[in-house]
Amino acid sequence: MKKIDNQALVIFGASGDLTYRKLIPSVFDLYMNNSLPQGYAVLGVSRSKFTDSEFRKKMKEGIQAFSHFKNAPAEKINSFLKKIFYISIDTQKSEDYKLVKNKLRDLNAKFDLGCNYIFYLSTPPKLYGVIPKYLYGQGLTLQQKGFRRIIIEKPFGHDLKSAQELNDLLTDFFEEEQIYRIDHYLGKETVQNLMVTRFSNGVFEPLWNRNFVQHVEITAAESIGVEGRGGYYDSAGVMRDMIQNHLLQVATLVAMEPPSKIDPEEIRHEKLKVLRALRPLTDEDLKKNVIRGQYTESHVKGKHLIGYRQEEDVDKNSRTETYFAMKFFIDNWRWSGVPFYIRSGKRLPTRVSEIVIHFKPSPTQLFKSIDGAVEAGNQLILRIQPDEGILLKTGMKVPGKGYEVRSVNVDFHYSDLKDHYIPEAYERLILDCMIGDNTLYMSGESAELTWKFVQPILDYWEKDADAPLYGYPAASWGPDNADELIEGENQTWRYPCKNLADDGIYCEL
Repeated sequence: MKKIDNQALVIFGASGDLTYRKLIPSVFDLYMNNSLPQGYAVLGVSRSKFTDSEFRKKMKEGIQAFSHFKNAPAEKINSFLKKIFYISIDTQKSEDYKLVKNKLRDLNAKFDLGCNYIFYLSTPPKLYGVIPKYLYGQGLTLQQKGFRRIIIEKPFGHDLKSAQELNDLLTDFFEEEQIYRIDHYLGKETVQNLMVTRFSNGVFEPLWNRNFVQHVEITAAESIGVEGRGGYYDSAGVMRDMIQNHLLQVATLVAMEPPSKIDPEEIRHEKLKVLRALRPLTDEDLKKNVIRGQYTESHVKGKHLIGYRQEEDVDKNSRTETYFAMKFFIDNWRWSGVPFYIRSGKRLPTRVSEIVIHFKPSPTQLFKSIDGAVEAGNQLILRIQPDEGILLKTGMKVPGKGYEVRSVNVDFHYSDLKDHYIPEAYERLILDCMIGDNTLYMSGESAELTWKFVQPILDYWEKDADAPLYGYPAASWGPDNADELIEGENQTWRYPCKNLADDGIYCEL
């Protein structure tokens, strides 16, 4: 790993939940893993009135609740807390940023930071154009001494137009290589392992193309509803919350060409090539290859589950989608004609995210299949969460006379690596930004290309009153007609369980 320069992390919106639950616990995990440089400081910036000691007390509670090392000795936690400082400003007032500049000057002298600063915007998106402007006004974005980087959380815009406007705003005050658009989904160890699975195993990469792959399926299911976030969710929906960012980014990792070397610029370039090759959606695609749904009330195991429109802060006539599924194509040499399917939703039977590569079945059916293993072909399942691991479904002879074939599982679980520390997504992504590695961050062009792809869907829903919105009972797998998307006789979505292996034997929901 690259040598890590002394530096400071400046968190705007530091009094918020993200800092308490994710950011500070992740930085503490880096500290416990000896991944912080000798000179390091955290500066929390927000409107709330805290002294350094009050802010440290709150962050200590966050560490003890959410850190991997929550049971660390008190002296370790207290030693780390000495690196944390806080100032209160009005982020809407340009003159208040002088306080940030002065505080960083003091911390720079105290910790020998080398004028290296990362600005983390854990704030509402409306401040994404304000904070960079006022930082620029104080000369804090210029890299004359040390590096300056900025991390912003999704959403990267609300539609294509706003995404383009946001990129224009950010690049007025930062160079593109200074901007880190964080997608915590890409920080998951299992997502990163996708590239290793493909490119380090000679058994997979030769088959990873239109000649051998029947279709690709990507699922991100949640069993919970909106959980008190009805006001936000009703203006976003699953399209903006999951599809435009997380799942399309995962699709680029599945479909990309091998990079010439493991280098951030090369990997981002290959991912961009996939997004540029997405086949634009026609009017017919919008009607036939796109399914949106909204969960309705139901009773499950004696428990009453309310419908989406009964959730707090949700419009009683809302047409916001809580389920989305679609079929699309990538028009390049490797994937021409291979359908890609993505789906995500709230109030589904279980929480699970996975990628399924469906390989074409054998060209001739020599053997009798007991459970459809021969006709279905092999499946490679890469489980992102939970029960993280890899599962290969293959056909094996049933013991006894004759040649009857049954599907069996060959599986690996990350939990088997008990002697290996697996970092959380934010821990990995913050460390990457610290060393200047933007491999797992979205570029401005990538954000715009994903919005460009989904914008026709949003326009169709907004302008066509007849655009269907299907109801589905809470705790079901979504609208029944989503199965009609899948091409091929007797083909359907894979309906996964919480447990990766032993599906078909028992299913934990």
